Amino acid sequence: MARSTYHHGDLRAALVGAALDAIAENGIAALSVADIARRTGVSPAAPYRHFPSRQALLVATAIEAARQLAADLRAALGHVDDVTSSEGPTEAPAGSCEALAATAAVYVRFLARRGAAFDLIFAEELAGSHDPDLSTAGRDVMDLLLPIALDITGQDPPAAIDLLERHIAAAHGYGALYLSGFLRRRSPDVEVYASKAAAVTRTLAAAASP
Repeated sequence: MARSTYHHGDLRAALVGAALDAIAENGIAALSVADIARRTGVSPAAPYRHFPSRQALLVATAIEAARQLAADLRAALGHVDDVTSSEGPTEAPAGSCEALAATAAVYVRFLARRGAAFDLIFAEELAGSHDPDLSTAGRDVMDLLLPIALDITGQDPPAAIDLLERHIAAAHGYGALYLSGFLRRRSPDVEVYASKAAAVTRTLAAAASP
């Protein structure tokens, strides 16, 4: 549905927001500048004042997705810290296992809401853009996850990277199967699959702990 208005001077943000909505509805491959202009309620030429190409729009959208995902992850990790603090001292790996499990649930919810996450942020077609803001945004997400994985694995970098690979693959799998409709046949409630992804991550984290 086209947006009839946007705040003057904020067309760039409105276009990125429309692109996020379009990806959530139709996927990354279907994104077009013409559709985003229509959704934002501007002329087909207007987006090109901010984005010279579809890829430039896609880069900006990926940056915003990464920022939103990082914000969701920080909020969830802050909640885990609050809960564990209220329950008293917790073994570091145990607390980190819960923290990583919480990020799995966040990832599934984000993918269900946005229709893309790591597949957009780290998309192969954006690898050649060499955009520093995109690199920073992606790194900010990983910087939230890597210290947790290192804590779980006893500060073993290769083991931590392997754990994160499995963790993200499992969470992404649940989110993608939910989006495809395969899992929604059993339950339309995304929280069911967010919880399942968190449970898988707990198992992976326990196995990776020395």
